[in-house]
Amino acid sequence: MRNFHLPGRSPVHALNGMAATSHPLASLAAVDCLRQGGNAVDAAVTASAVLAVVEPHMTGIGGDCFAIVALPDGTLQGLNGSGRSAAAATTDFFLERGITEIADGSVHAVTVPGAVAAWHRLLSDFGTWGLDRCLQPAIAHAADGFAVAQRVGSDWARLEAKLAADPGSARHYLPGGRAPQVGDVVALPALARTLRAIAAGGPEAFYTGAVAEDIVATVRARGGLLSLDDLAGVDPLAVKPVTAAYRDLEVAELPPNGQGITALILLNILKRFDLAGLDPTGAERFHLEIEAARLAYACRDAFIADPAAMTVSVEALVSDGYGAALADRIDRHRRLADVTPETIPDADTIYLTVVDRDRMAVSFINSIYDPFGVGLCTEATGILLQNRGACFRVDPAHPNTIGPRKRPMHTIIPGFALRKGRPLMPFGVMGGAYQACGHAHVISNMVDFGMDVQAAIDAPRAFWGDETDAVLVEAGVPEATRAGLRERGHAVAARAEPFGGGQAILIDWERGVLVGGSDPRKDGLAIGY
Repeated sequence: MRNFHLPGRSPVHALNGMAATSHPLASLAAVDCLRQGGNAVDAAVTASAVLAVVEPHMTGIGGDCFAIVALPDGTLQGLNGSGRSAAAATTDFFLERGITEIADGSVHAVTVPGAVAAWHRLLSDFGTWGLDRCLQPAIAHAADGFAVAQRVGSDWARLEAKLAADPGSARHYLPGGRAPQVGDVVALPALARTLRAIAAGGPEAFYTGAVAEDIVATVRARGGLLSLDDLAGVDPLAVKPVTAAYRDLEVAELPPNGQGITALILLNILKRFDLAGLDPTGAERFHLEIEAARLAYACRDAFIADPAAMTVSVEALVSDGYGAALADRIDRHRRLADVTPETIPDADTIYLTVVDRDRMAVSFINSIYDPFGVGLCTEATGILLQNRGACFRVDPAHPNTIGPRKRPMHTIIPGFALRKGRPLMPFGVMGGAYQACGHAHVISNMVDFGMDVQAAIDAPRAFWGDETDAVLVEAGVPEATRAGLRERGHAVAARAEPFGGGQAILIDWERGVLVGGSDPRKDGLAIGY
């Protein structure tokens, strides 16, 4: 239990249903849906659509979506709603033009948006409402306006130059020529019209016709390769979650092309160490986590790709034997100089979670990748386009090389914890590449250190940056821990922004209670009834 003398959040307890999201308006919309008779999937899609309006730099209908659904009978179902590259996007096309990487701001980073198709598939397979009803709160916020929340406004202000560089982005997301301030009321009328069209016409209104034409025209005017056929060919994919044991839990993640199995590799390494006897914010704990993460992420970067292009099996990567071999490489007292992957044997995103009265539970994540995606917004329809294709390589020898109609390696991952095969906790951690490490960090906080769901999310985090191999630490990491990491050979630097966010809902089956947590690094909250 937390110290009530100190600032902090208590976990939220409720009986009938609960939602935890990164924005109060989305959490409220989800719970309203539950109270009106919708189920957890209906509420999750409703909340995601609201976030596409009120947290536009993190998510949108121009992005992708993944979900894990636990049905009331305990069965887990997964959905991969990531879009593909253009049919014309061959590796040779880029090499012939001297393009050796897909930059974050390149038009070639724009892939087909998979989110709207994924929402429709989830509702068709598991929901009781249609898109027409689920989109109404988002439409109202876009048409009538919403007050800019504090974290959203802070992020929006520092991204003003990125938006100003594109006519569509400036038109729709810089009202009056500047980023809105915290508390300003912002309306997005073009996005409202697009959402109304989707509500009336379903996903076809997005992937064909005027909306699709606006997306394709925006991309091709800048030299991109997406076509109307590429959008019409969107194909959300039902997948079976992959599980691995950590202490007395099983942790479920989606298979590639997402990076979810990276979290399982990392946990398979960490379970070889007695973390419970360590200080949860101490140098040794963070050293072991960072070293395990460096090894797991090296595996990710070498092997994870579109499943059709994978050269090694998921089963081999998440096996106990492989985890043990990686763990054996770790020196408890010194940073590894080389994290080249073992030879394989033959063998700023939004996350939300909802649990309903029947204990259907949804772990759900939706993203346009970089803040405001690639920085391009369709002028007529107000859609911010994702830059997920920046995760591709341009290397014909690599399984994740860009190619026709391929899904890129993906960072966004929903997670789910189970105990003895029974769904226990849908959870997720935002933060780009950090997410897999974040999953392991939160699970370890709860299992090894006995933290409640809110404390496990609150606890300080460390990772490394895209531009440096230094360990970046949040403000909550003690100075003694930083010194201890330096003694073990890590370069250490302060992180300007916190690492991502996160939400989780624990199902207390014995008492019939839901226990929720939501990350103070964002504006959101967990609420139930």
